[in-house]
Amino acid sequence: MSPAIRVKSRKELHRTRRHQAHRCWGHLLAAPLWPLHGANLGTLLRTCDAVGACLAVPPFRWVDEALARGNTLRRPGCVHRIGNPSDWLTAERAAGSRIVGVELADEAVRLADLPAARQRTVIVLGHESTGIPPDALDLLDLAVEIPMVGTGHSLNVAVAGSLVLYKLAGLL
Repeated sequence: MSPAIRVKSRKELHRTRRHQAHRCWGHLLAAPLWPLHGANLGTLLRTCDAVGACLAVPPFRWVDEALARGNTLRRPGCVHRIGNPSDWLTAERAAGSRIVGVELADEAVRLADLPAARQRTVIVLGHESTGIPPDALDLLDLAVEIPMVGTGHSLNVAVAGSLVLYKLAGLL
């Protein structure tokens, strides 16, 4: 008797996936601008690749090493290196990008209610303990909250960013 669920073979998966890294589409950008743990950046880059998004990273010296640590992609992902986070967000907003922050806020939209992105969208991810700095909160067009029923304070930046990226990419 054969199983009811047939798992795709590596060959089948290879045929359905891209053979090259996607070019910069500029539609979705995950922006962990105040990361606490660098190990999560490489993992978030893998999610960006999976959904066709780019990663915008701050100008810290340790970012390259952090990207390499959790990244198992065989080809380079799309990484934008930015300067001052607040200046970059201001410029993105002025250029017409929608700025969505992942933050616990009274006005936040629940992740389940977040519609897919219809324009260039930047997903801002704050520090895992302190969140998005107050001066950057004023630059957000929308805050999205990931509901949690456990006792943890927050999700790590890779998990939170991945959930929001999949939702905004219209893949959930």
